[in-house]
Amino acid sequence: MINETYYKRRYVITSIIIVAVIIFLIELFWLQIIDQSTKDKADSNALLKQTIYPSRGLIYDRNGELLVFNQPIYDVTLICNEMDKNFDTLNFCATLGISRADFEERISENIKKHGKYAKYTSQLFATQLSNEDIAPLQQTLYKYPGVSIRKRTLRDYTYSSAAQVLGSIGEVSQKTIDNDNYYSVGDYAGRDGIELTYEKYLRGEKGIEILLRDSKGRIQGSYNDGEDDIAPVSGGNLQLTLDIQLQILAEYLLHGKIGSVVAIEPRTGEILALASSPTWNPKLLVGKTRSKHYNELMNDPTKPLLNRSTQAMYPPGSTFKTAQAVVCLENNTLSVNTFYPCNGRASVPIACTHSHGSPVNLLSAIEQSCNPYFWYAYRDFLEKNDYGSNNENFRKQYQLWRDMIMSMGLGKTFSDSDVPTQKGGSIPSIQFYDKIYKGKNNWKAKTIRSNSIGQGEVLVTPLQLCNMAATIANEGYYITPHLNKADSMLEHRHNTGFQQKHFKIVKEGMERVMEYGTGRYYKLDSIRVGGKTGTAQVQGKQDHALFIGIAPLDEPQIAVAVVVENAGFGATWAAPIGSLIIEQYLTDTVRRTYLKERMHNSILNPNVK
Repeated sequence: MINETYYKRRYVITSIIIVAVIIFLIELFWLQIIDQSTKDKADSNALLKQTIYPSRGLIYDRNGELLVFNQPIYDVTLICNEMDKNFDTLNFCATLGISRADFEERISENIKKHGKYAKYTSQLFATQLSNEDIAPLQQTLYKYPGVSIRKRTLRDYTYSSAAQVLGSIGEVSQKTIDNDNYYSVGDYAGRDGIELTYEKYLRGEKGIEILLRDSKGRIQGSYNDGEDDIAPVSGGNLQLTLDIQLQILAEYLLHGKIGSVVAIEPRTGEILALASSPTWNPKLLVGKTRSKHYNELMNDPTKPLLNRSTQAMYPPGSTFKTAQAVVCLENNTLSVNTFYPCNGRASVPIACTHSHGSPVNLLSAIEQSCNPYFWYAYRDFLEKNDYGSNNENFRKQYQLWRDMIMSMGLGKTFSDSDVPTQKGGSIPSIQFYDKIYKGKNNWKAKTIRSNSIGQGEVLVTPLQLCNMAATIANEGYYITPHLNKADSMLEHRHNTGFQQKHFKIVKEGMERVMEYGTGRYYKLDSIRVGGKTGTAQVQGKQDHALFIGIAPLDEPQIAVAVVVENAGFGATWAAPIGSLIIEQYLTDTVRRTYLKERMHNSILNPNVK
């Protein structure tokens, strides 16, 4: 009986031993494989791993002009456990120019942020120190055990232009760290603009330097003769399509105004200028004063952080008549010999700014920007073959009109482009009108007549407007607008499907605008320019001034779009700016200096800094 009892106990004891061994193995696996904190603590006693930050890639313009480069800065890191009892805190604080309270607060924050092993690992203490800031500490570093200095870089700029395009660098958020293990607390990354779009290309790869320490924590040199070190890899350099001199001129001409200038090389889709006003010197968002200046920009009532060239949406006004003409020609509801009446301000349901007489043909209508002409053309498109009396056919014809307009890049973002922060504009859908007019039978051509002259619910961004001009320049297609010079987008060709001959007619009308029409005061000697001015009404405010232009007409090298908010006539404010941009790009200079200075010195909005 006794032997049987001992026999049973043997199973119990064996089970206890097996469970204990399993628990021990699990704990061992956890400590050695899963939880690296104990290993970090052990390693930190003998080794110091320092991150070596790579140089961020440089940014150039299309002509090789250096736009963005790097300047050295320094971080101070420390390991609390190595700061012995004789650590001279007061002198350390004085050297860095901080208070004792600030010192203690930073230490406390690091411990809270990194947990119980924070004392044993290297923690970021001070950032973005200049050569002048760090020099006193470098000379006395031996006095402060546990303190290290590491070199990093910040962005610097050759020119004070193109801030919205280039973007800026800022400290990464916890969300960014969680989503990409490349980053650690205190790292920097692109926050907007090209710096954000090409962050992974520009940032490079970090390196690691492993240093050996003695029992007192003093650095004894490289561990294993540096064989385990990892060298950093510099970020890639980036060449943009921007012409920085053209960008500078665009921003100069927009001085004292709210608006934008966009220029594109039609053949390639390369963006030559992407200016938005008001703007700022990109150096303001660098270094320790970044947050202060960013808050100032964010609270500025003129909204400089809004990139108006890609994010602001405007009624295109009479510039839209060029697209309207192409679409109606393609649909065979309009020809170069189609005539419509114009009775000036007495015209109904859309009046005209001038009485052009009756009748008016297409080329004269483009040249003189006749509103009634394009209303009649729009009406006849929508009511083709008496579609006006058949609602379903009318709706099909409206959908056809919308699709044809959008084929020129209007009413949608360029999803295959590297241009950041785009808005889509608006070419209203059938569903949109059904909703606002509460039913599909409650609207017709006359209801939405303002669309015919680029008013009403039609909205475009300046980038889209310039791309529309590029489509006309190319006589039927556009290449996706983009900013990376190395990224050829020629395969991203978007064909409208329209006949080339229709664009030639519109280009002839645009040339007449610059020779005899609203743009005649700003034509260029020896260069054939096609243009179209626009004046878009804004409820309760002064009209927006707009202009599109292409040149030279035979083989266009530049398409430009200009918008000046609440300025008045497009012929007065937008056309001269567009003309100067074309002159600068095609001739490498501006000879009409009187016009350049007049545009620069005309302050239309005193709130623009």
